Amino acid sequence: MATASNAAGLTDTDILIDATRGVEDAVAFLTAQQVGAGVHVSIISAMELVAGCRNKVELARVQQFLQQVTVLPVSAAASQTAYELMESFFLSHGLLIPDALIAATALEDGLTLHSRNNRHFRMIPTLMVVRPY
Repeated sequence: MATASNAAGLTDTDILIDATRGVEDAVAFLTAQQVGAGVHVSIISAMELVAGCRNKVELARVQQFLQQVTVLPVSAAASQTAYELMESFFLSHGLLIPDALIAATALEDGLTLHSRNNRHFRMIPTLMVVRPY
């Protein structure tokens, strides 16, 4: 898998979680993205971050982080694409709904998906996935 630059891309939830846990490579990657094209995340990733909060302090940190990034909504077109991805890849590859929606958002916006979980997305032929670290 290729190495990420600071080019525009959609950052997957796994990288965001790594950054919250202080993984140096994740923090460095997000910093480079912020300096470059900016950090873009799917609303699905934002919801996954909220779902991972254990208390109000963690929720406040997530809210503060999300105010500093571009959160992309799931459009009607991306929803349809996600549905088609589910039809194509759920049975054969176990594609999950959140991953289908994140992939569809990246495809709709013409963004590379930055993720450490290539196996979640490798079956989608038109999606460019880059593991940044």
